[in-house]
Amino acid sequence: MESDVKPILVVDDSPQMRIALREALQKLGHRVVLCESGIDAIEQLQHHTFSLIVTDMKMPRMDGLTFLKEVRRSVGNLPVLVITGFGTIENAVETMKEGATDYLMKPFSFEVLKKAVDSIVVKIRHDKEIIIRNRRMRAIVSTAENLAASDITVLIHGESGTGKELLARLIHGLSKRKNKPLVAVNCAAIPDNLLESELFGHEKGAFTGATEKKIGKFELAQGGTMLLDEIGEMSMMLQSKLLRVLQEKEIDRVGGKEPISVDVRVIATTNKDLTRECKEGRFREDLYYRLNVFPVKVPPLRERPEDIPVLAMHFVGKFSACSGKTIKGLSEESLDFLNKRQWRGNVRELENIIQRAVFLCKGDFISVDNLLLEDIIDNSGANGNLRDMEKELILQTLKDANGNKTQAAKILGVSVRTIRNKLNAYGKKFPEI
Repeated sequence: MESDVKPILVVDDSPQMRIALREALQKLGHRVVLCESGIDAIEQLQHHTFSLIVTDMKMPRMDGLTFLKEVRRSVGNLPVLVITGFGTIENAVETMKEGATDYLMKPFSFEVLKKAVDSIVVKIRHDKEIIIRNRRMRAIVSTAENLAASDITVLIHGESGTGKELLARLIHGLSKRKNKPLVAVNCAAIPDNLLESELFGHEKGAFTGATEKKIGKFELAQGGTMLLDEIGEMSMMLQSKLLRVLQEKEIDRVGGKEPISVDVRVIATTNKDLTRECKEGRFREDLYYRLNVFPVKVPPLRERPEDIPVLAMHFVGKFSACSGKTIKGLSEESLDFLNKRQWRGNVRELENIIQRAVFLCKGDFISVDNLLLEDIIDNSGANGNLRDMEKELILQTLKDANGNKTQAAKILGVSVRTIRNKLNAYGKKFPEI
């Protein structure tokens, strides 16, 4: 993939920080180009392309905010991760308003840097991975491209793993807001008692534990797009507050005294039938109509079989490159096997299966045996070659996940407990990440 081979541009006037960032990013598998000033970095940007910029804020000759503005003017929507040891909340908000993708406060750990960079790289890959052949999906993507020209509120329906968030990112990436932030919030992943503060922010002292002011996601998305993922999981109380945001174009921080105007486009996704949720009293009907200005329905993978082989080949190429392999494709038997599956987990399930198959594949083509992995991992009676395959798969996946057992378990489609039990059986030690 193109995004996998472009280097990261690091801009920092401190030689020690530049070296530390280079070593950390190289450990994550990225190539790195170093610059000691924003002026030098602009020169690099005129002659080379990069996947990401990591820049300090306080630098001589050209400060980070000025550099960020110049990046947006000269190269457009290139992701920028801002780091600073002199930051304030207002300073961070200002960088987000100017189109920074994310920011980190010094000092930060390797894991914090890894999480930020991985999140940005995933977004970059998503922007390049609309791989379709199905006529219905082509029409949906065409509709999404047309929607990008307006500020109309969009509600994207579809099962988990169908690519709803990817479609939302496409709309933002083609819109007039593309140089401003796209801020995503998963409404299902944040407890109700924290989601209000996450969305709207809070003032210092607003509640027990509010030791400092917090800027909410809507403010961070100022001028850009707010992606409310799995909106059907939002509580009724927060639904009423979101309705006011959509109607009045302003938010109230928790504990705040004055409303704050926001200029934000809203895109929402859901895997629920919201009309039924409204009838059963779990979702506000007035909010539903505010969100459902333009509905987009993404079909499950089983209803678009033409996309299975092209997606599978795409993932083979992607994970082969990541693993340093030169796998040419899938055997006819393995393609037939993939076409007959129900794909309850949709594209996400297909991606995970191909990733595991690439780890197992020893030849030029992926076989059916490489795809039959669910039974291998949980089969305590595995013996001989199966046990060796299982061990090699788990250890290689952990290595690729930098020892992160949770991430490895997600890739393999098993529990973290299973990973720990298998490692104990192998007598292998991996750090608790």
